Amino acid sequence: MSGRLTIRIPGGPDLGPQAETLRQVTFSFDGQPVVGLEGEPVAMSLWALGYRALGWNEESGRQRGLYCAIGHCFECRMTIDGQRDQRACCYPVREGLAVSRQSKPVDLEMQDGMDQV
Repeated sequence: MSGRLTIRIPGGPDLGPQAETLRQVTFSFDGQPVVGLEGEPVAMSLWALGYRALGWNEESGRQRGLYCAIGHCFECRMTIDGQRDQRACCYPVREGLAVSRQSKPVDLEMQDGMDQV
């Protein structure tokens, strides 16, 4: 897969060829089949495939993408297997996983108890 990096750690192992031994699996992204490596984080699979926009900011409507890649910032939150607000940087890819970007702000509706500002 051309988008993957070869990681070299000084005095450590070269992790590039290790990625080639991982099993390729098919999962869906916004309803389309895509291929990733089993066990790698969803965000990394999507990054390797060229997807940079993982959702939209609720206030500004601007695209959100990968930011911290360690689960702290929640910028990579997506709907994964029907569960909203999953951190794509921490969620492992597996065969048949269903991943989608969450609604754009214009698609959000007022819920009971919410005030319009």
